[in-house]
Parts: sequence; structure tokens; C-alpha cells
Amino acid sequence: MSDVLGWATAAGVLLLGPVLLVIGMMHTFSRKPVEEKYENSAAGGLGGAFDAVWSPSAHEAGQERDRQTQRTAPAPSPGDPPSRIDRGRIVIDI
Repeated sequence: MSDVLGWATAAGVLLLGPVLLVIGMMHTFSRKPVEEKYENSAAGGLGGAFDAVWSPSAHEAGQERDRQTQRTAPAPSPGDPPSRIDRGRIVIDI
């Protein structure tokens, strides 16, 4: 019985690498846009800390990307008419 358990454990350990490789490749080469692929990533803060130390240019690029995606809508001038009124709400088109 211990022989079977030993062989099963060895087979499981040897198959773990290729299975993780295939899963990683499926995630990497999926057709999802990058914005959707990493929007709920929990490891972003940890990776950002390593980028800041070992790859400062990647860290700065990530900060700039965050700045550009979190821009606020420009405020209209006081004399300008609203862009669009949709069901009683003023919608500002960017």
C-alpha cells in the first residue's frame, strides 16, 4: 500500500508543474483586455513594492497609468450649455 501511495505522490508532484504552466498560459494568452484581466488582482500592491525597488521605470509607468485612468471629468465653463440632458440629468461628455 505504501508503494502505491508513494508513486501517487510522486506522480502528483510531477504533474503539478505542467498543470500550473497550462493554467498560467491560459490566463496570459486569454483574449480579455488587460484592464479586465488585472482589475481584481490582489497581488498588485505586493508586486508594486518589488517594482519600486528593482524596476523603478516599471513602477513609474504603473503610477502614470493609474493617474491617467483616474482622471476627473473637466468642469464646464459657467456660460456653456450642458452637454446633454438625459431623463432630467445633465451628462458631461468627455
